[in-house]
Amino acid sequence: MKRRKFIKKTTKAAISASVFPYILPSGIIGKKTTSMMSDHVVFVLFAGGVRQQESVLQRYLAGSQNEDVEGNILYNMFDGPAPETKIAYGTDDDENDIIGRFPIDELLQNSLESQGTLFPEVLYSGGGTSHYGGLVNGVSGNYRSIDVGGLQSRPAAPTIFEYVRKHAGFKATDAWYVGLGTGSSRPLLNYSLHPDYGRRYAGNFIAPIVTFGSPGQNHFMDFKNYHETGNWDKVLEMRDFLNHNFSQEGFEIPHLYNTTDEDNFIKSFVKNTFNKHGNIFLPPVNDNQDLKVIGYTLELLHWFKPRVTVVDLSNVDVCHGNFTAYLKNMHRADHGIGFLWKEIQNIPGMSGNTTMIVMPEHGRNLHPNSIMDGNDWLSYDHSDANSRRIFTLMVGPGIDAGLRVGSEDDPVGDAADVVPTIADIFGIKQTVYDEGLIDPNARSLFDRL
Repeated sequence: MKRRKFIKKTTKAAISASVFPYILPSGIIGKKTTSMMSDHVVFVLFAGGVRQQESVLQRYLAGSQNEDVEGNILYNMFDGPAPETKIAYGTDDDENDIIGRFPIDELLQNSLESQGTLFPEVLYSGGGTSHYGGLVNGVSGNYRSIDVGGLQSRPAAPTIFEYVRKHAGFKATDAWYVGLGTGSSRPLLNYSLHPDYGRRYAGNFIAPIVTFGSPGQNHFMDFKNYHETGNWDKVLEMRDFLNHNFSQEGFEIPHLYNTTDEDNFIKSFVKNTFNKHGNIFLPPVNDNQDLKVIGYTLELLHWFKPRVTVVDLSNVDVCHGNFTAYLKNMHRADHGIGFLWKEIQNIPGMSGNTTMIVMPEHGRNLHPNSIMDGNDWLSYDHSDANSRRIFTLMVGPGIDAGLRVGSEDDPVGDAADVVPTIADIFGIKQTVYDEGLIDPNARSLFDRL
């Protein structure tokens, strides 16, 4: 892989910047070890448990069901022909019809695989294959990061947000975690409990379906008419909602500070988004929440142009009991990922200067459970060796096009690799290695070539 070097532009130290919905202090300038490969990274956690068989191996129904039909339903991401029969993953005029007979049109003339580098067989080498464990490992590069408190606790090891803020000098609005909702522990993944990192180097969490959905509207639907003079109490009410609606088990998130300028920055973003009345950068098909999250992510990218954005898609987490819905949501995630990459090329400052990484948080079992859906197709959990098989896809500046690294017989890569890979892109890889807080198996994907 050619490691194209970019001239790093001189930047001014910024005053404290606000974020939404968390309000964080400014970044601390650190020292880079090498030049940056690109100025922006978007990491898509293709979350919810994705089997290799239906994704990168393109088996479709073969081997999983009593149907001998193969094909590629993720054709924005991967090369390969679509299934020819038993189409159940697309759309339909009748929303009550379980058969989605009309596949979504591809958005990219060339798949992400053909534009970038694919690691088709990556190992999830440590810990249990739980959703939370996979997400924590994805953002921290450390499987053991959940051992301190398990679910409903922050990671024990630093997250990629903390690494880039502390060592690359990025400010708060440069680091975002975009989640589907506020349930489980997703709002806790924006910073760790580590004493040398933590809240002062945090990224920013947003659950746009909550913030811009009914809960947010109920709190500040007329916020667009607020003014600092005479309506400051309403502004504070809005901020209180944002800072507290992500509480876990009754505990409030601690106050994270802001300046008057930051308040105005938040207000401008909220006002702009609400004024759109839902007319955001939505994919052509947007009939599930993952696709709406993609739309709000693009609003965020246009507004803040962050350095690191982690997007957590999770609608495929229906495979425990509905294989048909799982296929449909995988197909939609591919549609959303293709749309995301296509639209990034239209964002000034990010077009041609952004790396995107796509990786499931873990896989799913080889053998089904006993639950059948409306098509009499069996469902799958995640606990065996097959659930430790995933893929990683990279596309962007300096990344070789059409390169495959590894195979089923010769896996290359680890699920903990994304954090050192992003650190490598931003020139702080050796600093992160020297901290000794990522998994011993974790390496930059650039070093695995």
